[in-house]
Amino acid sequence: MNHQLRDYAEMTLAARGLSPRVALVLGSGLNDVADRLTDAVELPFGSVPDMGASSVPGHRGVLLLGRWVGVPVLVFAGRLHYYEGYPWRRVVQPIHIAHELGASILMATNAAGGIRADLAPGDLMAITGHIDATRPNWWQTLAVSNSPYAASLRDILHAAATSLGFSLPVGVYAQLTGPNYETPAEIRAFRTMGADAVGMSTGREIEIAAALGMECAALSCITNKAAGLGEGPIHHAEVIEAGQRVKARLIALLEAVLKCLAERDEPEA
Repeated sequence: MNHQLRDYAEMTLAARGLSPRVALVLGSGLNDVADRLTDAVELPFGSVPDMGASSVPGHRGVLLLGRWVGVPVLVFAGRLHYYEGYPWRRVVQPIHIAHELGASILMATNAAGGIRADLAPGDLMAITGHIDATRPNWWQTLAVSNSPYAASLRDILHAAATSLGFSLPVGVYAQLTGPNYETPAEIRAFRTMGADAVGMSTGREIEIAAALGMECAALSCITNKAAGLGEGPIHHAEVIEAGQRVKARLIALLEAVLKCLAERDEPEA
């Protein structure tokens, strides 16, 4: 059982003592990943400055601090979304909080619809770049080439996946505002633009983290074929269920990555 903190001041004190360098953001249906933490303390999102409670099923809406394979880690079990009625500044507040509490590495996860033909439900995809379709006139920025996703972390992700015996495809992620799933026509358009997977989060979070100087990586858990590419309509319950199926592989991958980061960043004797 995690220790429940009373307020953010207690979380700040706990972070000073543990000095977390890695922050994880967990997407829809992936809350159970946080259960890997030991000696964890937690605080509801509503008790964190400038945040609010998550209203989306599959998002616990708590901030946790603990150790995973001995590595001090901050975990946001769930996230806030623009479609819940929150302004963008509040949506990305977890990133500011992670930075304030000492994290210099961000690992974000999300549930996504697969656009590329070889991406099937249950696959994991390392994001190499994103299309942010949440801003006015967003198509005018498609030519921007600088990626906020660190190649160094992506190399670690691939090494970790190889050590676990599976391949880790890479691709471009498209972020839309939601809450409705995309139409088949929209998916055809995004495929033409180079998107391999689609969802309603992550891109803006990564942009803020990179601007703050954090080393960033993100994983999409492919929970369904995007609209028009599968059989029948998409339902949120299907996304949650698929997240549960990929959970074991995601946990193993993140655990291996944390071990690699601990070895990489260990001070020289």
